[in-house]
Amino acid sequence: MTSIERIGPPVSGDEREMLRAFLDYHRATLELKCDGLSDDELRRQSMPPSTLSLLGLVRHMAEVERAWFRRVINAEDIPLVWSESGDFQVAYDARAATRSEAFAAWRREVEHSRRIERAAGSLDVTGHVAKSGEDVSLRLVMLHLIHEYARHNGHADLLREGIDGVVGA
Repeated sequence: MTSIERIGPPVSGDEREMLRAFLDYHRATLELKCDGLSDDELRRQSMPPSTLSLLGLVRHMAEVERAWFRRVINAEDIPLVWSESGDFQVAYDARAATRSEAFAAWRREVEHSRRIERAAGSLDVTGHVAKSGEDVSLRLVMLHLIHEYARHNGHADLLREGIDGVVGA
């Protein structure tokens, strides 16, 4: 039995409440997809030439949370967790990774993201994306993360089914 709580998002509410709820729902979904698996199972890669694994997805999403909330919205001058050069692909290489280090980093970044979002006075708060030279709103960042999690949760569905046949959730 899992101890991961995933609350379905509300069917009505204000915009910020809905964005928070959908983002947290997708965060919990990724965690559920990894629940009950060993480090070896979490590191299992999908199929050549892809090196995608559930643990790689968790590491990647830690980088995504860090980049968008801390580096863009909060303007923190910090490197990514696993790549000082800013290469998000490095996080996918989870061959030597462990559940404890990947999930600790991910949970830490999720908490930073929640703190930054709560402290923002409005969804119209903006941050700067250095790579594109664009200013983006907190609203866009939250929508982007919902999209990113949803897409990768689809990958996680397939990875999990390939490991032990578990589908759904």
